Order: sequence, then C-alpha cells, then structure tokens
Amino acid sequence: MKKIVASLLLGSITLALAACGNESTYPQQSPPQNEEQVTESKGLVDSAYQALFQDSVFFGDSITEGLSFHDVLQEENVLAGAGKTAEFALQDMDELTKRDPKRIFIHLGSDDILWPTDNPKAYSMKNYAKLIDTIKEKLPQAKITLLTVTPVTAEAEQKEPRYKNINDYNQGLKELADEENLGIVDLSPIFSNGSNDLYDSDGIHFKPEFYARMLDLLKDQAE
Repeated sequence: MKKIVASLLLGSITLALAACGNESTYPQQSPPQNEEQVTESKGLVDSAYQALFQDSVFFGDSITEGLSFHDVLQEENVLAGAGKTAEFALQDMDELTKRDPKRIFIHLGSDDILWPTDNPKAYSMKNYAKLIDTIKEKLPQAKITLLTVTPVTAEAEQKEPRYKNINDYNQGLKELADEENLGIVDLSPIFSNGSNDLYDSDGIHFKPEFYARMLDLLKDQAE
C-alpha cells in the first residue's frame, strides 16, 4: 500500500512540474510564499522518493552519494563513496549483502574513466562484470539496473580531457548490460535542454534538483 501511495504522490508531483527548460523538480501548485513553504514542498517530494525507493540501494561513487548527501534518499538506500570504481566497489559486497535490497541501481564509471592504466575502459569493464556476477551470486533475487555515466560541463572536460571518453564508456556499459541480461537506464535525457544549472561548481557533481529528475526517470524501475 505504501508503494501505491508513493507512486500516486510522485505522479502528482511530476504532473505539477513547470513545463519550461529551466523547470523546477518541486511541486508548483502555487508559488511558494516564503522559505518555510519551499522547505515543506521539498520535504513532500523527498518523502515520496524515499517511500518509492525504500527497497532499493543505489550503489556507486561520489555522484551517487549525492542522493543521501542532499537528503533526497535515506542513507540506508545509498551505498557509495568518493573515488569508488567498479574494482573498489567489490569491497562493499558484505555491506550490500547485509542490506539485502530488492533492487540495486549501479552508478559507477566517473572515476573508472580516470584510472591510470593503458586501457581504463577495458580494465573497468572487467571489474564491472565481476561485480555484477558477485551480486548475482550473493543476492540472486535482486533486480540489477545499470545507470550510464553522467556528462560533465565543457569547462570540466577542458580541465580533464579524459572525460571526453564518457560516451564511449557508456557504450561499453550498454554492451555489458546486454551480455549480463540486465536493464540499463540512459541518464542523458536529463540534460536534453542543456541544464547546466543542475551542476555544482566543479561541473561534475550535482545539485539536489538533478537527483529529483533522476529518480523521476527511474520511478518505473522501482515499482
């Protein structure tokens, strides 16, 4: 019943989003009059997400960690950390197994692309496949969904040219998902209108609005 209520609430919230290029992810039945009203509206959205994804774990790096850092999801629904790669994520298998989620969303790759080896993509995919196989072994009933690596701003790419490999890495992820018979969700539609306002100052990490849009994109996967 909680999931049905959460789905209805999230659907109502989605319908209330402003239909403009710089739309907000918060309810807009009426313009907020003060800071207290804005906070109340944000809490309504976050509660809906937390209910809908209560049986899920988002497994990943510092970008994934933003879900709990910004209080969009509860900490128990996020298993992530700065610098996390597919190889390092294997160290978290005991904790993931202990949480025993019904759904696992894996969002890794931003750090793998930067790994100091001759072929970072091949090295990452090898460990990514090992991670997936270990999850399947330890949590055979869990539904696993891969998420593509999010783009960075032009300024961030200029500072770190290896981010130019994001599209190629994502293609490798899609091939891996096909080989492992897993679902994969492309996060690029979130940025279809440019949406540079979603980024933090480094052009790599994100503000809370990004996570609301991401969960809107993933809500069908959680039902």
